[in-house]
Amino acid sequence: MLHGPQRELVNLSFSLPSVCAQQVESGATQIGLVPVAEVARQGLEIVPGVGISCLGAVRSILLFSRVPFPQIRTIAADNGSRTSVQLARVILRERYGVEPLIEAFEPDLSVMMKKADAALIIGDPALRIRPEETAYEWLDLGEEWFKLTQLPMVFAVWAGKPGLPVSELRELTLQSYEFGKAQLTRIVANEFANRGISRELADEYLRRYIRFEIGPREQRGLEAFFELARLTEGARL
Repeated sequence: MLHGPQRELVNLSFSLPSVCAQQVESGATQIGLVPVAEVARQGLEIVPGVGISCLGAVRSILLFSRVPFPQIRTIAADNGSRTSVQLARVILRERYGVEPLIEAFEPDLSVMMKKADAALIIGDPALRIRPEETAYEWLDLGEEWFKLTQLPMVFAVWAGKPGLPVSELRELTLQSYEFGKAQLTRIVANEFANRGISRELADEYLRRYIRFEIGPREQRGLEAFFELARLTEGARL
């Protein structure tokens, strides 16, 4: 959308996922790449076709703990994505039998671990950590979700308030995705240093860990997440 044929059709801005959700809710923007927890909370309409998901490990949503996972009572959480917080709640409840208190912190692992039993770090800060080199036990929550459900985990979708011109927006987002996929090598080259990660990890992340096509299996994963996270509003792709 920034560099491809679609650039003349949109007024594009960049924000954290949680801020995107706020902008959609306030009416400041028509659609956003919105965390699915917010899609449920706001009852948003999904533009089908593309989004952000994983099938197994995701690498950018990591839970670190200084105690055994069944003993976690408190979590310091990066507040960049509400979906990741809900996913952590689901995994800890369903797989480890605990429902800890969660408090928002800036994504600094050493500080977070002084304040809580565990730390949830997402996005670029998680990618900049080599989890196997830390002193903590850790979980990749994408991998944990797959162990629990055998389904993809959908993190974010294009969505807006009901009444969207869905067919037009679907075509626009799909075309943008296809353009970006064809430019993936250039995107990696342009972005890896700015993100503070290696070229190899950036390439692996976009080609292996993150999935962008949202279809029937992802819909089943989304419905499972809504049910297990006890979110009252569903959403159809």
